[in-house]
Amino acid sequence: MSLKEKAARRWREHLRLTILRLLAEQPGHRANTALLADAAADLGFGGTREQVEGEVAWLADQGLLRLEDRGAVKVATATGTGLDVAAGRREVPGVRVPSPDDDV
Repeated sequence: MSLKEKAARRWREHLRLTILRLLAEQPGHRANTALLADAAADLGFGGTREQVEGEVAWLADQGLLRLEDRGAVKVATATGTGLDVAAGRREVPGVRVPSPDDDV
């Protein structure tokens, strides 16, 4: 695997954890993908809304969140398993494991 491929994989792992941690902090553990994309950008991720939506879909496929299509926006809701991953109580390959001093 090239350095570029490794960096892209790490970026996705970090973004997936960040999405879960952002949802964990929201009322009802839910937010739309546009808000998640803006919040991720504020935290230094240079990705697009489409990239965030792709990672949200991946997280939904893993059972870490539920995804509702509301037309122009998609609403993500963290599952119990997703909240466990966000808190570091459970590990899922493809999602970065948070370190104790991580901040969102």
